[in-house]
Amino acid sequence: MLKLLFADPSGRVYEHPELLALARDGLSPEPAERLPAHATLAALPGRRPVGLDPSSGRVLELSEVRIGRRTVRPSAVAAVLPPGWTRTELPAFRKMAIAPLLPQWAYTAAAWDEERKFHVAWALHTDQRRHWDPARHSTADLPGRVQSRLARDRNPLLRQLAHCALEYRCFTAQNTFYQRDEAAIPASSGCNARCVGCISEQPEGGPPASHQRIGRAPDAEDMAAIGIPHLARAPGRTMVSFGQGCEGEPLTRAREIAEAIRKMRQATPRGSINVNTNGSLPGNLALLIDAGLDACRISLNSAHKPLYEAYYQPIQYGWEEVEESIRLARRRGVYTALNLLTFPGVTDQEGEVDKLCELVSRARVDQVQSRSLAIDPDQYFALAVKHSAGGARIGIAGLIARLKRARRGLMIGNFARGLNERGPRVA
Repeated sequence: MLKLLFADPSGRVYEHPELLALARDGLSPEPAERLPAHATLAALPGRRPVGLDPSSGRVLELSEVRIGRRTVRPSAVAAVLPPGWTRTELPAFRKMAIAPLLPQWAYTAAAWDEERKFHVAWALHTDQRRHWDPARHSTADLPGRVQSRLARDRNPLLRQLAHCALEYRCFTAQNTFYQRDEAAIPASSGCNARCVGCISEQPEGGPPASHQRIGRAPDAEDMAAIGIPHLARAPGRTMVSFGQGCEGEPLTRAREIAEAIRKMRQATPRGSINVNTNGSLPGNLALLIDAGLDACRISLNSAHKPLYEAYYQPIQYGWEEVEESIRLARRRGVYTALNLLTFPGVTDQEGEVDKLCELVSRARVDQVQSRSLAIDPDQYFALAVKHSAGGARIGIAGLIARLKRARRGLMIGNFARGLNERGPRVA
């Protein structure tokens, strides 16, 4: 028996004594998992909880609820998952006439398991490697590490990374100071897309951006000065990545990044050099490959041109350039991953799944990284209802199973793979 969750005006979460939990599409056939460690429950302002009355079978909106001697107006509740998990259902709620756009998180349906006495969320554990475990990040010694590095290194790019590591708790920024695994190298202050869910820049009237974009694009010397010591000495999955949440599109600065890559490779052959990109400029991606880039992750919400372009709102490029970049990277021997921004009820539509499977097979992609799209659900559905490829839902688990059948040896996960994790390439 999965009970409905609701929050009081202070944000404290309760389970309802009678109503059963629903996902956005009703009673979900997908299994719910125990709420993962480091997940959080979040109240959804301006949205009333919706539950199922088991005695009548009716769906009820919870507009008032009695808590002790108080009568309160409750808010709907969702879970926000830690890295390595992919949501399978969206929360159910009724939006009030005046309701704010939700902050940019990936809201997941959640409930209270009455029998087992713990919270659950509708999610899949899609990457069980532990190096991105939140317990290994934001540790008590991190501020001291940051200050020590800043005291001995005047590189201005380090100050941006320090801000991201301490204020935004960006794990790749933190790894720069832990000197391990995948480290961040922000490269661009501008972008050639206007993503509806952009986390570093939002138009007036949009939700608050999750990150403040880097104000000044660094030069090749400063970028290389971050990358060289990390590649030369960092243990674990040694990697540096251009293209972070606090910046725009790195391919718009391909010449500077290419020069930084050349400097890194002149200094050390160790580790992997990766770019996280929208894939908009295949010619510029080729410059990075010529310089020594060995991995790229290309982001997309859909392989269906109308929905892709409605979300990314590209400037002087289109879906065709994105697909050409995917093909180019694979053709040139670069480890090629898709950063798939998943959204239950859209990404798992049969028409959308067909398009994704065709792309993965046609372009011979090495990996699909599943990332839950961080956006107000109603904001994304407003796009999808007009532009998606449509079809019945097969579920996120069904989507993953179809992708694996479409491409033999395809790796599914949430994170970039280091050189020693990639295995033999499948033709």
